[in-house]
Amino acid sequence: MPAYHSQIREFNSAVGNIAILPLRTQSRGPAPLANIEQDIIDESLYYFKANVFFRTYEVKSEVDRTLIYITLYITECLKKLQRCSNKNQGLQEMYSLAISKFDIPGDAGFPLNSVYAKPSSPADADLMRQYLQQIRQETGIRVCDKVFGEDGKPSKWWLCFAKKKFMEKSLSGPGQ
Repeated sequence: MPAYHSQIREFNSAVGNIAILPLRTQSRGPAPLANIEQDIIDESLYYFKANVFFRTYEVKSEVDRTLIYITLYITECLKKLQRCSNKNQGLQEMYSLAISKFDIPGDAGFPLNSVYAKPSSPADADLMRQYLQQIRQETGIRVCDKVFGEDGKPSKWWLCFAKKKFMEKSLSGPGQ
């Protein structure tokens, strides 16, 4: 059975080989604001539980690269949320994780440099970092909403995926 790919086919721009897609977000950044029902973050959350079990993933477009990054980041969010007892504490952890220093494609510490293209200029690298940070902020908020749900208690049905590694990779270094 193949992994799930993004259903989004159209995008206006890309940086490196990552599609810059419209997002439903309040976070500032280069992504265009969208009034759509389902953006790439919603799609990544929807496919996360199925895709996280795959060791390989065939990249079919730049949109899939964005989906891969978000899937890896969701795992990082779940690792942090395991230690949180309520939604407010979770949101604080997600914000600090989103704005912490992170590697982008082309950096030595980025785990999937073979799949992603290095930005062609320092301006493109800055744009990529801003876009990924915007994605990280919005993804953290939405993951926190899923994990803590209606009753405010952590969902074991989400947190049980914290130890899984999509494509046997992790955005954080060993021991983090």
